[in-house]
Amino acid sequence: MMTARENMDAVIRGGNPDRFCNNYEAIQFLFHPFMMHSPSPKKGEMDVVDAWGVTNSFPENVPGAFPVHTPDKIVIKDFEHWQDYLKAPSLKFPEEEWAMFKAQRDAVDAKESYAAPFVAPGLFERMHHCGGMENVMMAFYECEDEMHDLVKFLVDWELELAEYICKYIQPDALFHHDDWGSMKSTFMSPAMFEDFFGDAYKTIYGYYKEHGCKYVFHHSDSYGATLVPTMIDMGIDVWQGCMASNNIPEMVKKYGDKITFMGGFDGAMIDRADATEESVRECVWQVLDEVGTAKGFIPCIAQGGPGSVFPNVYKWLCDAIDDYSVEKMGAKKEEITRMPWQILF
Repeated sequence: MMTARENMDAVIRGGNPDRFCNNYEAIQFLFHPFMMHSPSPKKGEMDVVDAWGVTNSFPENVPGAFPVHTPDKIVIKDFEHWQDYLKAPSLKFPEEEWAMFKAQRDAVDAKESYAAPFVAPGLFERMHHCGGMENVMMAFYECEDEMHDLVKFLVDWELELAEYICKYIQPDALFHHDDWGSMKSTFMSPAMFEDFFGDAYKTIYGYYKEHGCKYVFHHSDSYGATLVPTMIDMGIDVWQGCMASNNIPEMVKKYGDKITFMGGFDGAMIDRADATEESVRECVWQVLDEVGTAKGFIPCIAQGGPGSVFPNVYKWLCDAIDDYSVEKMGAKKEEITRMPWQILF
């Protein structure tokens, strides 16, 4: 039977996978020094300031951290004059810090997994983290030239980060975050999205591919079906976070030979306080039956990394997908393995 990496290659490249690629089984996340120098809050922590000056809080009763945009804490107070407020943090870190993460990369079993640096947030999220969602959306209409300049500023910073990552870590894939919609719609029209972000991401993702990254995984746990042609043009190989509202069976039929859809299991569907192993299993059977193919589709929890908000849900999801592959595709249960970092979840 194929290794997890070989099987994922077959899924993405139109080969003959012998089972469904299961969540993140063929991706091992790598990290980098900037993440050490830009703190984010742990659950229960409030008002933690990151390297961009953004204040984030993580209350006990919510599933994740979020930026605080009160007048005294918002970074960009006027997008027309964003240069007066936003300063890019330095990416010049000691060689020994990069060596720590190079060692992490060297420990990846290349037969089983792709070594993928984790880069988040992306361009759009960085903008609204710094200035607030409503303000960003208004600025796209009211100060178009300045917003193009801001995008270029952020692209230049990301390219510097990419240069260091590719030089020191030498990854063979990239896992990049940037949420582009809600559950039901995109945050902007396809034309506006392409205008502001099409060439920007083509430049960033092109750099990574020119320097050894075979695949670009882009996370956006949202509706984004209308953006798929631009995603393909950007160089995205796998759209991770593709929610059920995108009509995944139709998307796979239409675009599955050009981009792989990784998702199908929204938090509201399975990652709930009342979830049971049986309810997760029933959902898996229904989704995989509807999609009907392991080519161009990776069943995965929609959130942007392995794990779940509620205990056991991620394990139940992984187990159910493997069971489906055994029963429906003839995969051999005893030959399906989980790497050490997956067992933690």
